[in-house]
Amino acid sequence: MTALQADGIRALIVDDEAPARQRISDLLNQDAEVRSLHEAGDGETAVRMILSEKPNLVLLDVQMPELNGLEVIEAVGPENMPLTVFVTAYDQHAIRAFEANALDYLLKPFSDERFETMLTRVKRRRDDLHLREFGQSVARVIAMQSTETRYLDRLAVKVDGITRFVRVKDIEWIEAAGVYVTLHTSGKEFLYRASLTELAQSLDPIRFLRIHRSVIVNIESIVQLEPLSHGEFEVLLKDGSHSRVSRTYRNSMEKRFGQKL
Repeated sequence: MTALQADGIRALIVDDEAPARQRISDLLNQDAEVRSLHEAGDGETAVRMILSEKPNLVLLDVQMPELNGLEVIEAVGPENMPLTVFVTAYDQHAIRAFEANALDYLLKPFSDERFETMLTRVKRRRDDLHLREFGQSVARVIAMQSTETRYLDRLAVKVDGITRFVRVKDIEWIEAAGVYVTLHTSGKEFLYRASLTELAQSLDPIRFLRIHRSVIVNIESIVQLEPLSHGEFEVLLKDGSHSRVSRTYRNSMEKRFGQKL
């Protein structure tokens, strides 16, 4: 009998967003085999808690600032990690890597049923042999990810002589401002000294989508699409902003969402 079977599930939830941690916590608390729950809101805390609390199950967000999910595993050592379920949003590269190496993952947003299926699968993978295989599989994923393009997760902007750091995931949309761009985030605007085309090449295309020659939007900020004439659409964003989707970029939007508009 393994530690997971004998002691029940001792889980560590790692995510930089509190609502995401709460959702996973609520679902785990419904399972009678869960004995304890801990949470970490960043990668460095996660590393410390994995080493000190010795959880036997980690639910690990892939995309976090500073130290992301795979970097957490690098710090701990793949061979020292307990069973781990990766949680990711719109990360096709990571998903392909996880599937290729038979690793468990949850794609945000996930249903209660999908979570239950994952947990059932985890309970079947409790033996020491699987843990050794897990370490080897994660090592391969880390090697794969290290060869891929690393996109920006923070932008340094100067405001009144002070340098501020804006988290890329918090940017709702970006518009061209002459030779530079304006970043729109949480009702604030920041001038960033780069062209729109230059910045677009440094942003994760899974999260950001260019919809016009002068506009890039964060996909998670899109509320709805409103049809206009001549095959064009207007995007309504969470902050109430509207932006036209030009015919030039309509195909890339359809490809990203996997359906015709």
